[in-house]
Amino acid sequence: MRTTYDEADDILVLHLSDKPIVKEVSQDWNTHVSYAEDGSIVEIVVLDASKQGAWPLLKSHAA
Repeated sequence: MRTTYDEADDILVLHLSDKPIVKEVSQDWNTHVSYAEDGSIVEIVVLDASKQGAWPLLKSHAA
């Protein structure tokens, strides 16, 4: 897993896999999930991450 955060745009991206993305679904206005062909999650994008409380990741949540 790889995590990137764009402070200027407040966007958090959780990269879970290097598989090609074949489908993207918006769970709500600020959470988007990308899927591989086999149905596994490839990445999750959270907009306004710090405003939503998703960033910074707390050590207890990251474990």
